[in-house]
Amino acid sequence: MKADTNDKALIIGVQQRDQKALYALYEKYSGALYGVIIRMCKDSGLAEELLQESFLKIWNKIDQYHPDKGRFYTWAYRIARNTTLNAMRKESLLIQSEDLSVYKDRKEEEEPWDVQRLNGQINSLEPHHRQAISLVYFQGFTHREAHEEMGVPLGTFKSYIRQALKQLREGYKITGCALLFMNHWLGL
Repeated sequence: MKADTNDKALIIGVQQRDQKALYALYEKYSGALYGVIIRMCKDSGLAEELLQESFLKIWNKIDQYHPDKGRFYTWAYRIARNTTLNAMRKESLLIQSEDLSVYKDRKEEEEPWDVQRLNGQINSLEPHHRQAISLVYFQGFTHREAHEEMGVPLGTFKSYIRQALKQLREGYKITGCALLFMNHWLGL
């Protein structure tokens, strides 16, 4: 599959070192790439750093992208994935046990609380809202591709996204306020 017309213009812009074109690609794809990274590293701070590092690599390696070989998102996805894998390898510590060397990840097996909370809120969405969010933010679909995948009109699909994001924002505010109240009440 080839890059869409808008992507082609933006890619040419980035190749000509146009920062506005890079910003437009960032606006279009950062949500989906962040979703990929956060699922891999499960640390929101690290995920944001890795997203920035990935876009820096996209800026520096844009001449290596060939639209006839695949979608821009697929190429950017590979950069983000490899950047994250390399960072995770660096984060691993070598632990010496009696006779064996064992690699252990420095991060806890458990997901951080904010990721658990977000997953819980996403799971509380209506199924069609959850699917819409998943397609766009975690699987990298454009709105046009996602509405076709779901078999609903584009306007309906955009409404699903707006409603889901509103519900997630409200849930995040409520949970965040409750947590602040509990911390204050418990003297934390």
